[in-house]
Parts: sequence; C-alpha cells; structure tokens
Amino acid sequence: MSTLAGALRAERVKFTTLPSQWAAPLVALALTVGVTAAVSAAYGAKDHTPAPDPANGIFYGLLFGHVAVACLGILLIGQEFNTRMIGTSLTAVPRRGRLYGAKLALGAGLGLLLGLASTAGSFLAVGTTVGLDLSTPGLARSFLAGVLYHPMMVLLCLGLTAMLGNFSAALGLLTPMVFLGTTWLAAIPGVRELGQFLPDRAGLYATRTQTEPGIHYGHWTGLLIMALWTALAAYGGLRSMRRYRHS
Repeated sequence: MSTLAGALRAERVKFTTLPSQWAAPLVALALTVGVTAAVSAAYGAKDHTPAPDPANGIFYGLLFGHVAVACLGILLIGQEFNTRMIGTSLTAVPRRGRLYGAKLALGAGLGLLLGLASTAGSFLAVGTTVGLDLSTPGLARSFLAGVLYHPMMVLLCLGLTAMLGNFSAALGLLTPMVFLGTTWLAAIPGVRELGQFLPDRAGLYATRTQTEPGIHYGHWTGLLIMALWTALAAYGGLRSMRRYRHS
C-alpha cells in the first residue's frame, strides 16, 4: 500500500465485501426516498396546493434516512475498531494519514453518490405526486445542499468515530443524537439558540427555500457551519489515528 490509490483500492474492497457497510447506503436511500414518496403520495391524494416551502416535503424522508447515512460513516472505520482489524490495516498501511485519508476519500465519494441519488429521488417523488415548480427561488440551492449534506454527514461521523476509537460508543452516541438529540435540544427554550449551530440542524436548514424566524444565519451559512464541523471532526480523527496504539 505504497500509495494513496492503493490504500483507497483496499478500502473499496473492504466496503464491497462487508454486507454491513454496503447495506447502509441502500437503507439510507430507501428510507429517504421511500418516506418522502409515501408522505407526498398521501398528501397529494388530498391536496395539490403548493406548500409554502416545498423543501419541507422534499427532504422529509431525510429526517429518517440521515440516521443510516451517519451509520455509514461510523461503519467505515468503527467496524475495524470493533473487530480489532484496525491493527492489520495499520500494518498494511503504516502511514496512518494515508490510511485515514483513503477512508475519508471513500466516505466522501460514497456520500456524494448517495446524496445525488437520494436528493434526485426525493425531488422526483414530490414532482410526480404533489407537483413541483422547479423555478421556485432557492430550489436549486436546496438541491445542492441536499446532495452535499450526505458526504458531510458521512465524514463527520467517520471523524468522530476515529476520535472515540470505539464502534459501540460511536453507534450508541451518534445515531440517537442525529435522530433525536439535536431536535430535542432545539425544542428547549434558551437552548435552541445554541442548537441551531449544531451540524445537522445547520445542514438541514441549508436545504430550506425560505427563512425561518429565530435562525441567526442564512442558508449558505448553514451549509458552511456544517462544513466547518465536518472539517473539525475529520482533523480530530486524524490526530486520534496518529496517537492510536494497537496491540
């Protein structure tokens, strides 16, 4: 594994041969598009009146699917901590930055493909059931934000898992936080002011086409906030990988 390309090929082989890893993006896609399609079909059967913010319907399924997206990021590195195969990986690729960089590259690529498929599928589901005006202001930016949300969530959880160095801890902490934690925090008076700056909340706000009262930043800024969190997690994961000691 003398090059990054060689390390990346090895990570690709791991991903394609471990069902628990390649199943995660399929579950994420099915949840995101499936829930959006089901809700849109039920709504469209009764009322074709355009919603004030169509992004609420388009990305409704993402509220469920992004848990599986987070699991993908956790599995890409956490499974090796769980099975203690991380030692074998570090023996094959002694340069820890190279090994970690290959995992980040694979995660970013998978997340981007998943984001394109999920977002396009959700747009199509809403367009064929409720109806969608593609000229709606902010909708193009909403599509881009929906696509980019996925790789950032994957890399965020991958980096945090590397920092924790423990699969069970990452799965037990990160998935409930993504699914319920930040939504719960945002509902507490006084805490909502801080909760809106958490990565998933900022990233989801970037997908909206209209402003929301009480949010202290714009949509593009929301995407930037999530990107900064992702960069910090990725850097923290690199520092932890370099300090990791395996037996």
